[in-house]
Amino acid sequence: MCTYIQIPQVEKTYAVVLSKPAWLWGAEMGANDQGVCIGNEAVWTREPVVPGEALLGMDLVRIGLERGDSAWAALTVITGLLEQHGQGGQCKEDPEPFSYHNTFLLADRNEAWVLETAGRLWVAQKVSEGVKNISNQLTIHTEISAEHPELRSVAKAQGWWDGLGEFNFSQVFSPENPPVRMELAKKRYKGGTELLQQHDGSVTAAVMMSILRDKPSGICMDSGGFCTTGSMVSVLPRDTSLPCIHFFTATPDPSRSIFKPFIFSDCPTPVLRVVSPQFGPDDPVRKQPRFQSRVDRRHDLYKAHQVALNTMETKPDEGLAVYDILRDLESQCLSEISAMLGGEIPGDELGDLFFDCVDTEIKFYQ
Repeated sequence: MCTYIQIPQVEKTYAVVLSKPAWLWGAEMGANDQGVCIGNEAVWTREPVVPGEALLGMDLVRIGLERGDSAWAALTVITGLLEQHGQGGQCKEDPEPFSYHNTFLLADRNEAWVLETAGRLWVAQKVSEGVKNISNQLTIHTEISAEHPELRSVAKAQGWWDGLGEFNFSQVFSPENPPVRMELAKKRYKGGTELLQQHDGSVTAAVMMSILRDKPSGICMDSGGFCTTGSMVSVLPRDTSLPCIHFFTATPDPSRSIFKPFIFSDCPTPVLRVVSPQFGPDDPVRKQPRFQSRVDRRHDLYKAHQVALNTMETKPDEGLAVYDILRDLESQCLSEISAMLGGEIPGDELGDLFFDCVDTEIKFYQ
């Protein structure tokens, strides 16, 4: 059972770690125990958003992680389900309609892909060099590595492409009158590209965290009633004898949050303090009509984080002192993980790092 519809189960799935809105089944970003990472963004195209409930882009993120042992395998899982079931349905916990199509970043230890969709149609670009980002824009132009078999014929039939010139997906499928939020995101996309290019060839976990915390570019949002709700950074060593490290904030606004490392292990400790409460059949997302009421979905770390933010506002010196300590711990953790990946220190007891960091962070907030 996904957020709105059911799809057939498969015999084998992989362990996943997810950063997700509490009300839905899917995820905005996550990783699996095969070293595959996926994240998604909203996008609008010339293809209309079809009314009715289907798979959310966030459902596709989770399914891709559960069923794909490589970035390419996850991409084929997503596109196959997209062609079969379509995408659609309410994308926020609110009675006001809000739906969109999706773009995805997929990466594993060896390669990375960008997947962009328009309804059931899709196009993919393999990222072979340099850096790449997405941000509510169609970013694939003519550098197409794979595509839906009917992509160009649909574009031609709709009169969006004459069938003669070079096929530019972004140019052909971008809407003539894009939503305001898509136009505003152009600055954020440009800023992200520039920040990544500044560090091209030397992108470390610390660099990625600093980019995700960047407010002037708009990457870290806290205005207009919208806040960056969570952030994730992954280190994927090509050497398969080394573990993949996945850092999650598990709280909003990375400029005020701490990244905590997660590593898949044989017997991971459940981190219940970052799991939101469940409401079963009484959940507003399960009742018809949906989203007619609100429930408190905050987990323990989120509640403690809110208290800390209030302290930062009302007692700035005290709040900043706590935040500085936590950022220093984050920096120490990055240094130790870097040393472990470099073979300087053993990594035998890394499995419960996320649990330990969450517990420490809550204690500091309290």
